[in-house]
Amino acid sequence: MNIAEQVLAGSRRALSKAITAVENEYDTAVDIMKALYPHTGRAHVIGITGAPGAGKSTLTDKLAKAYRRQGKKVGIIAIDPTSPFSGGAILGDRIRMVDLTMDEGVFIRSMGTRGSLGGLSRKTAEAVKILDAFGMDVVFVETVGVGQSEVDIVKAADTTIVVMVPGLGDDIQAIKAGILEIGDVFAINKADREGVDKLHVELDMMLDLNQEHTDWRPPVKRTVASRDEGVTELVETIGEHFEYLQTSGALTVRRRERTKNELLDLLDEEIGRKVMRHLQESGNFDNLVIQVEQREKDPYSVVREILHQVLR
Repeated sequence: MNIAEQVLAGSRRALSKAITAVENEYDTAVDIMKALYPHTGRAHVIGITGAPGAGKSTLTDKLAKAYRRQGKKVGIIAIDPTSPFSGGAILGDRIRMVDLTMDEGVFIRSMGTRGSLGGLSRKTAEAVKILDAFGMDVVFVETVGVGQSEVDIVKAADTTIVVMVPGLGDDIQAIKAGILEIGDVFAINKADREGVDKLHVELDMMLDLNQEHTDWRPPVKRTVASRDEGVTELVETIGEHFEYLQTSGALTVRRRERTKNELLDLLDEEIGRKVMRHLQESGNFDNLVIQVEQREKDPYSVVREILHQVLR
């Protein structure tokens, strides 16, 4: 059996190999994804995002355990920041979820961002599909953090949870462009801290002002993940959101938009590869760089000229 067949047969070793192949762009990666694609689209993909220090990993750990108690198989993709110097990543989320690593019904994979903006690794979507095809009922995607450039989670998830904490300036964080819009559920974690009532009221007020959400008004839930408080209620709310998506038809719309974005990203990658191959083969790129640098040509005309040569 090839790797894709082994994944479908339930081999965790093959699952790990398949994600590695996709992440490192091995020659086998495209064939693996082609074989697995017809078996995707069944998992509930849940995005977890929030400010650093909000307790995202601890909350993900508790949520995963709650779903396991329901008998569901859980996949977790934890995105970690990559060093711009060494290219390495700490991949520390596995340390926080050490209990889950012993559970056969859970698969945890840490992935570095590798310079990708948006809080997600470029290969996150493929890893989600592999876990989906493997038979995971729920797939968590935990992002690096949250900020103006880190709203890509909404493209990968069915339900996005924004985790906030009292006393970290989250009232300012929430106002940031896009943050209110991406949250389907807001979780105030470490809710035993001072300032939780103030944050809750401010968040409710901002959500009431935000007209983007009409049918679904994002609920605000309080949790103390370290003590497993409020987690059961949060799971129920996530379930309610998924039910809303299914009954309203919003799930079909979201997934169609995701497919469109994936196709555009793949086209972008493929055209980029073709252009790079053309530049390497022509051997003329360094000369063009000099001409642009010396103002003999402008960069816009050069790019159009290259694209014309590649795509004709």
